[in-house]
Amino acid sequence: MKLTSYWLDTSEPFKGATPGPVQGSCDVAVIGGGLTGASAALALAKKGARVVLLEADTIGNAASGRNGGMCNNGFAQDYGMMSAKLGKDVANRLYRAFDAGVDMVERLVAEENIDCSFARVGKIKLAAKPEHYEKLLRSQELLASTVDPDTHMVSRADLAGEVGSDRYYGGLVYRKGAGMHVGRFVRGLAEAAARRGAEIHERSPMTGLRPAPGGGHIVETPAGRLHAKQVLLASGTSQTGPLGWIRRRIVPVGAFLIVTEPLPVEMLDRLLPKRRMAVDTKNLVNYFRTTPDNRLLFGGRARFAVSDPASDEKSGAILRTALHEVFPELRSARIDYCWGGMVDMTRDRLPRAGERNGIYYSMGYSGHGTQMSTLMGSIMAEVMDGRTDLNPWKDFTWPAIPGHFGPPWFLPLVGAYYRLKDKLS
Repeated sequence: MKLTSYWLDTSEPFKGATPGPVQGSCDVAVIGGGLTGASAALALAKKGARVVLLEADTIGNAASGRNGGMCNNGFAQDYGMMSAKLGKDVANRLYRAFDAGVDMVERLVAEENIDCSFARVGKIKLAAKPEHYEKLLRSQELLASTVDPDTHMVSRADLAGEVGSDRYYGGLVYRKGAGMHVGRFVRGLAEAAARRGAEIHERSPMTGLRPAPGGGHIVETPAGRLHAKQVLLASGTSQTGPLGWIRRRIVPVGAFLIVTEPLPVEMLDRLLPKRRMAVDTKNLVNYFRTTPDNRLLFGGRARFAVSDPASDEKSGAILRTALHEVFPELRSARIDYCWGGMVDMTRDRLPRAGERNGIYYSMGYSGHGTQMSTLMGSIMAEVMDGRTDLNPWKDFTWPAIPGHFGPPWFLPLVGAYYRLKDKLS
């Protein structure tokens, strides 16, 4: 079993890195080489800007290459709750932004000829308890009447046509959802940006950021210094550099995944006959899907803990047990991959993007970043060009999380709370 991301292990390494020191000047410095940063670098380069992207490790090595490869529309939260909380008009505007994110991924895959197995197979949200099905039904009725008629319910009696498991009590299908090989996608985006002239430096963390005399910003790295007219922080949960303001507003939460050996097609036809992206309704959520080479990926918040090799292996054991509960016939299947990544959670599980003290930022995707990060990278290229009206999150304030100053000391308490909620709900 490899303790590494399946997506990164089965995609070609990024080949467009710029050799040599970080130096000179540029129009925009993009901090972070994940989906937001790569998408922004590509969009900015297309506009004719001189772009320098700085990545602390390698392209896609953080959350962008360590997720489930799901590209889904819709909120993580219940639509009815979000509509009541935000108002129907705001909720629908944001819901359509997630739709636009899936569309953006599909368009970039086609325009840049990225071989990442993108497919509009849809998503199914599975009721983990009978009462959860009733809540999903109410949500779907609201969705269909207001913002997303491309949804429908599947009863427990009909669920075998979607998922070969008796663990669930029905589900809600979102037909706009998609899946892809996210490692090939994020590296493909970076390659496309490099082809259009973006300068991309791997293993070049930002270690300093300050205003430059006469305007712009000085960006410090171990490989040199850069003068940038504008800076975009696409850094997510990064613990490198002067990002204290960001760190008080984002909680890095571990998400863990396992991937089986390749499975017979006839078995997958029983387990996931329509090959949808699948997620359940638990607080400590599980999600699963097939991969392009006929494996089964199974992930979730097995433990509220940071990701490191020891933590990943412990979480993998929990996920293996959960996998066998959902799909008993996989008890003898070998697990080939086990890994973790850090999700950049905000307090309300909604992204944040904007400008502060002359520095632009977009992050906090809270587990739904594959499509939204790609969309927001492109949108931030326009925002930095004066089109602030295009930012769907422009009206959202971003207060600090009380008691949170960096390391998430409270994660075990949060995990215990959600485990109790799952048990009692």
